[in-house]
Amino acid sequence: MSDTAPTLVLTGGQVLTVDRDFTVAEGVAVRGRDIVAVGTDAQMRALIGPGTRVVELGGRTVLPGINDSHLHGAAYGMTKPPFALAVGHPAVGSIDDIAAVVGDAVRTASPGEWIVGLGWDPGYLDECLSDQGRFPHRRDLDAVARDNPVCLTDFSSHMVWANSAALRACGIDRDTVAPPGGVIDLGSDGEPTGILREAAQRLVQAALPSPTTAQRREAVQGVIHELHSRGITSYTEPGLGPGGAGTLFGGLSTDNWTAYAELAAEGELDARVSVLLLPAPMGGSADDVRKGLAELDRPESADPRVLNAIGVKIFADGVPPNRTAWMRDPYPGGGHGALCVHGESPALQVEELREMIRLAHEAGFQLGVHVTGDRAIDTVVDAFLAADERAPRPDARHYVIHGDFVGPASLAKLAAHGYGVNMNPGIKWTIADLMDEVVGPVRSAYQWPVRSAIEAGVTVCASSDAPITEPDWRQGVAAMMLRQSKASGRQSGPDQCVPLADALRAYTANAAWQDFADDWKGTIEPGKVADLCVLDRPLLDLDPHDITDVEVVLTVFDGRVVHER
Repeated sequence: MSDTAPTLVLTGGQVLTVDRDFTVAEGVAVRGRDIVAVGTDAQMRALIGPGTRVVELGGRTVLPGINDSHLHGAAYGMTKPPFALAVGHPAVGSIDDIAAVVGDAVRTASPGEWIVGLGWDPGYLDECLSDQGRFPHRRDLDAVARDNPVCLTDFSSHMVWANSAALRACGIDRDTVAPPGGVIDLGSDGEPTGILREAAQRLVQAALPSPTTAQRREAVQGVIHELHSRGITSYTEPGLGPGGAGTLFGGLSTDNWTAYAELAAEGELDARVSVLLLPAPMGGSADDVRKGLAELDRPESADPRVLNAIGVKIFADGVPPNRTAWMRDPYPGGGHGALCVHGESPALQVEELREMIRLAHEAGFQLGVHVTGDRAIDTVVDAFLAADERAPRPDARHYVIHGDFVGPASLAKLAAHGYGVNMNPGIKWTIADLMDEVVGPVRSAYQWPVRSAIEAGVTVCASSDAPITEPDWRQGVAAMMLRQSKASGRQSGPDQCVPLADALRAYTANAAWQDFADDWKGTIEPGKVADLCVLDRPLLDLDPHDITDVEVVLTVFDGRVVHER
């Protein structure tokens, strides 16, 4: 074979390059790990050599490899059997259903063995939705698991439902004080109900048996195999470090960096993983950030194009479904939520958060800050600007994670300083029908204002936040184009719809920008890495309602076919 002939040519299709002009070509040629040509069918066929593999597209679409820019890969892998029970919608529809799943697990468990599950959502449980509506309680689990401690983390990973045996094992009673940023729900009798919110979750999760490094590696590789089947070749692991030690199975812990680093060093990590380090837990402090950064520093990677620690994650507030997002206007049932950082008053918490952000900024890291409420977002954005004014950095690319209710003023500031926002349209697709009750219909319609952000000049990335939702970029693209609920089909904020090109950029070119990798990945152009996703049909002019039915038939990572149907 000629040294200059491509190793792979895909031709006769609809190649959406997602370059600056959203150019559409007919074919793409790959040599080794790189894209070497993009153009017409005739141009591609002229390049074919005797050893070139040719994929006849027959009009099908080629996209850049999808980049899910906020996906808890290791944690997602450990939400699946054998690590955890599935107790989420649609598998279960009631508290009784969940109790039955737990009861089945108890019958095959050893005495005292932990029963762990993930995914329950009060918005889909019959008992919560009834006129008399009640919330899950430890007694529901006690009835089927008297002697086995049970820890069930909800779909958002911001709430735990535990039974009495778990509370006893962890020393949690009516006198237990929740850590900063956490809440232990108490019943009318003053006793814990078994519901622990935000930072209080780790009182139980920290007691769970820790998987070995080999098990963590297995979980990561299982996830990457699934991601290949979905056309995903890059993702951001948003938070690994000492601040994640108390999370479910240490899903955000330093142990997972070890697993990733071993896989990368051995050439067994078949995805491009950008990592945000997690120096402080939810409810943490500036001292936690200072200590965590000193402990972690910036870990070395065998291949930065495969594994790269590029930033730091900080938690600012909670999430809207738990009414823990810090909002300017009250929730319909009362309360404004709060910041989830150290501090005895909102003013002290604001100062603590500003100091946490300053420390990470001055240490030279990109910052990704989990923040959802409008008041909290304004606080974070102002802290970005204050940190940069004190220690200017020309291209920090800080970004707001989630940014559910980011307003016009903060969008303008983000745009002016070259900062971004990472939104979760797949969650909008999933929970849109539930949010009217939580935040009111006006705020619900505005939630995740993609179009407003793009029009303001902000770089918008889109992500699944798996395991909160499945890593299904098709749902995310459809949600950005339709602003439609998966369950009812009702539109929620149609004025925030965007066209296909903007939706695809959020999963490709923009996500590469977030990774500081836009010069070598994220689009289909000569000189970029050969990460490609081939769909089973033409995507241009496809009805947006049909995008979720599109199938991935071929995935190329680093010039190699890693998935093929």
